[in-house]
Amino acid sequence: MKPTDSKFYNRLFITILRTAIGWHFLYEGLSKILQGNWTASSFLLNTSGFLSGFYHALASSPSILRITDILNMYGLLLIGLALFIGLFNRFASMAGALLLTMYYFAYPPFGNPLMNASDGHLFIVDKLFIETAALLFLFFYSEKGFSIDSLIEIYRTRKKSPANESENISSRREALKNLATLPVLGAMGWGALSEFKTHGVDVMSGATIQIKQTALNELKGELPKGKIGKHEISRLIAGGNLIGGWAHSRDLIYVPELFKAYNTEQKVYQTLQLAELAGINTINLGFPSNPLLAKYKKITGSKIKVISQVGPNLDNSKLSQVGPNTNKKLYFENIDKAIDFGVDIVQVQGNWCDWLVRDNKIEVIHEMIEHIRKQGYTAGLAAHSVESLIACADQGIIPDYYMKTMHHDQYWSAHPRENRFPFEVDGKEYLDHNRFHNNMFCLFPERTIDFVSKATVPVMGFKVLAAGAIEPKDGFKWAFDNGADFICVGMFDFQLVNNVNIAIDCLKTTNRSRQWYG
Repeated sequence: MKPTDSKFYNRLFITILRTAIGWHFLYEGLSKILQGNWTASSFLLNTSGFLSGFYHALASSPSILRITDILNMYGLLLIGLALFIGLFNRFASMAGALLLTMYYFAYPPFGNPLMNASDGHLFIVDKLFIETAALLFLFFYSEKGFSIDSLIEIYRTRKKSPANESENISSRREALKNLATLPVLGAMGWGALSEFKTHGVDVMSGATIQIKQTALNELKGELPKGKIGKHEISRLIAGGNLIGGWAHSRDLIYVPELFKAYNTEQKVYQTLQLAELAGINTINLGFPSNPLLAKYKKITGSKIKVISQVGPNLDNSKLSQVGPNTNKKLYFENIDKAIDFGVDIVQVQGNWCDWLVRDNKIEVIHEMIEHIRKQGYTAGLAAHSVESLIACADQGIIPDYYMKTMHHDQYWSAHPRENRFPFEVDGKEYLDHNRFHNNMFCLFPERTIDFVSKATVPVMGFKVLAAGAIEPKDGFKWAFDNGADFICVGMFDFQLVNNVNIAIDCLKTTNRSRQWYG
């Protein structure tokens, strides 16, 4: 290879690297400008790095935020344009590196990178780091590639020393090479604008686009806490159904898969961290989710309290075969496994309580409660049907706290009262719109209220929104007013802070006759 060939390919490589990064910046800036209402507010307010105070301050004032948005949008645009055509190369490279550094330290991939990380659990080196390194390389490297800057240098050289005809021809050729990025920019710009016209603005461009949600700095105060056993627990508890994919979505059969697709392991970690920052210090989850929470606590060092639901290791379709000779280890196996996962509280699962009472196997519940207590753990008892808890209480089985479905029946999909039957939750789902179809979980609200009013241990209400059929302001207030000491609610990350605010408001204004327990 001739030296001239080597120089040409060197310049070509630098040009491709510079224009690729330039297009990335340019496209990001253009897409934000064309969106019309773009703002960096959510990105800034939810930062989690050690410089989060600085980013929060940028979003604290509407005027400062507006300046930040303008600098962000037009900074991306101008830096991208300068890099693409090669004008003020070194300045644009340094400005781009500084802007990416600002993005990098907003959600740094070290220490605890899980909160709003965009590319998984990376350590130090992510896409922002690599692109910043490339820009610094362009800043320090003497070769500018084919660029307007190079063309300006040629013009200045010619002005100082007039060239002969052959040199003029060479200079014209060189000028054309240095202007080559302009038609490429035109072609790519035309293609991008055509895409915008056909498909609309690419709102997913850039890490700053997020679902609208209430930010942490909009919290109305500290979420009140109560006690269950020796544990101090937030009055609003995170539910685990959305994490496990149990949607209770009635006849919308695709919704559970959507839940699972959204709540990736990374998203679950982000949601849990946000919940803790908002004041929710406890999660109540199904037994299969225990490994995920154990991993989360190990990775993050989280102190979130975990309530694990458990049932006997039996086939519920064969409960009729359970008797005095049944191996008692089957009753306790999942309890012991939950404890090994490091949970804080163990609770007999609601559907298992219903099934065991329904099939006259109430002694299994008693033995499970006693085994939990013998291990030194707080023992909870959950149910969908209030008849289950009444039957247990009649037999002297009083847990350390109850967990009961608590919601009213004034919503569209609730089936008629005359067609409701004890123990039908988690049972057969009917095609008849007037019968149960995964649409109601507190079948007889007035019976539940009566039972709760007489309970002398804490009561945790769950399904207080009837699996999304009731507005949070309505459901939270109804549960607290009617005696719930705690409520357990499944929440997506973008709902968390708003739900905490609603809970705080409801707790301040609740009108209940039952004294607080816990």
